[in-house]
Formats: sequence, C-alpha cells, structure tokens
Amino acid sequence: MTVGVVMLDVAGLALTPYDKALLKNPQVGGLILFSRNYRDREQLMALVTSIRACSPDIVIAVDHEGGRVQRFRDGFTRIPAMQSFLPAYRTAPAATLARVRDVGWLMASELLACGIDISFAPVLDVDDHHCQVIADRAFSPDPSEVVVLAGAFMDGMHEAGMATTGKHFPGHGSVTGDSHLVQPIDDRPLAQVTAHDLIPFARLAPKLDAVMPAHIVFSQVDDQPVGFSAHWLKTVLRGQLNFNGVIFSDDLSMAGAESAGSYAARADAALKAGCDMVLVCNQREAAQEVVQHLSELAQPGSERLPAMRARKRCHWQDLHDNPRWQRMAAELSPETMEG
Repeated sequence: MTVGVVMLDVAGLALTPYDKALLKNPQVGGLILFSRNYRDREQLMALVTSIRACSPDIVIAVDHEGGRVQRFRDGFTRIPAMQSFLPAYRTAPAATLARVRDVGWLMASELLACGIDISFAPVLDVDDHHCQVIADRAFSPDPSEVVVLAGAFMDGMHEAGMATTGKHFPGHGSVTGDSHLVQPIDDRPLAQVTAHDLIPFARLAPKLDAVMPAHIVFSQVDDQPVGFSAHWLKTVLRGQLNFNGVIFSDDLSMAGAESAGSYAARADAALKAGCDMVLVCNQREAAQEVVQHLSELAQPGSERLPAMRARKRCHWQDLHDNPRWQRMAAELSPETMEG
C-alpha cells in the first residue's frame, strides 16, 4: 500500500466541494489542521469523518506540541511548554519523566479520540536561547536532557497509539532567524553540530517514526537548506543515523524554502533529496500547483507513509472515564474537567 506524497490544508470548519475533489486526488496523502479548522470537538470529529469519506487512507496531522503551539484548546487539555518540565526534572528526575510520559500519552490520546493520526511532535531542537521561534518549545539547552525528556514524551505517544515525528533535523536551536520569515544560515562546522544539536536525533532515531528537517542552510556542510539536501537526508539521516522512517518536509511555503524556486520546483527538490511527503500550507494555489505538477509526473506514492496512521484509538467518553486522563487533565488544566 502507498500513500500520496502531498500534505495540504483546508480553509474552514467544513469541507467545500472543491476541497472534497482535491482530497480525492491520489497525490494528496495528508491533511494538516489548524486552529481555524476547530470550533469544538463535535465539529472537529465531523470534519475528520468527511475528510476520510473523501480519502480513507489519508494521514491527518496537526501541530499540537503544547505551550504556544497547540491548535485545539477549548475542550482539550492545555499542554504546557516542554521546557516547563526542566526544573522539576533536575530535582526529581524519575517522577518528572513519569509525568512527561503521561503528558505525551494524554496529548496523543485526545487527538486520536477525535480521529486525528499524528501531532508533529516532539521538538528535538536544543534550545540555546538564540531562536525565538523555538525557545521553550525545546525540552532543554542540554542535548542529553532533551534525549531523556523527549524520549519519555515519545514513550507516552507510542503507548497511546500515535507515531512520533522529531523536528527540526538536525537542529533549529542555534540560529536567530525564524525560517517562516527568513532563510537562516548556520555557519558552524559539522563537528560542532554533530556534538551538540544532532545528539537527540542520533540517540532517539530508533524511537522515531518520522523526522521533519529544518529549512536551515548549514553553510559548512551544504549550500542547500536541509530539507532539499541529499547529503543531510540520505547520507547523514538515512546512512549515518540508520533512520528508516518517514521524512516530512517542513512547509514549502516558508521563506526558508524559497531558494528552491517555484512551488513545483520546491516539491521536486524535497522529494529528490529524500523526503517522503511534502507539506504545502496556507497557500491553496501553491498546493494546486504541486498536486497538478506531481500528477503530470505520475509521482508514485510512498510505502512508508501508511505507518503514520493511528495504531489504536479510543472513544472520548472512554478517555474521559479513564483515571489516568482524569488525573492528568485535572493537574494540567482543571477547566478541562468541566467541559
């Protein structure tokens, strides 16, 4: 079984006739949801049902890390920023790791109960207090702490039945620029990157189901952004780290991807470099361009992508009745218990 290699988005709370037609295109294998697609859980589940009616095998994703990056809020437990666990970990490591695992389980379980397959999590960047777009999304400024904390979070996600996606390979925490807005360039030598930023990806590779590369140029390694670099994706990630899972491009509409040219050229560059799926978000004409271009090329689907589908699900009421969920929801956001 294969899945189409394009992940795109839709504009509203329900599908339009055009959305339905586009989702049936065999090149479209994924859909990412945003806050604009969410009013309440009932509406979300109806939207997911209509998406699957168009494309039963589609991978439905969301950025739902916690902290600043949590697309669904009312009716969902508020997930804290990952770096908020760090002080407790340094004083009570065993108890904190158990809590982090519970948070990963809760985050994944709530999404799975609504029919969503994956959250693009966890962030494996090492936060060096340089990059505002990462900051407290990272678990720690110490790569060894990132490994342990993110590993516990991933264990919880896996326990719930959700595949994991580590981002932003090989590390976004040591640049100042936001790749949504500019093309960040990291001039450090490879040895320095390997000894610092790359550590979480290397050590957690066996647990990772997917990786999302950064739109960063590491000038001492390659003149291409990582997501367009066969050296980074094939030589380093696949060859040296022995990673066999899915590689998602980061959003091709970001400024950090503009150097590759048109949207069709960006998709070609990402797929040629080794990406299994390309994301085209918040640019409907660009998504159309990519889908049409890949259709004309008869781009084959990916055999890796089906592994990102949910591995198990539960009903929301069963989750609500689960003592583990009740305990964590009460700790993290008491208002969830009233919803």
